[in-house]
Amino acid sequence: MPTKFNVYTGEPEGGSTPAAAQLGLEPPRFCSDCGRRMIVQVRPDGWSAKCSRHGELDSKDLETRR
Repeated sequence: MPTKFNVYTGEPEGGSTPAAAQLGLEPPRFCSDCGRRMIVQVRPDGWSAKCSRHGELDSKDLETRR
């Protein structure tokens, strides 16, 4: 089974999540698939994050899944 990474710290899954992230105030900074740091842009209506290996993730996409 592949290792998943914490999107806020980049550490292997199971580590602690920062308080701001738990409150939904912080966008993800690391890719959950590879743990690499992503390019993140915060907008007034959300955020977008791009991993050089796994593509782009947008907060609007996550809202439609809920």
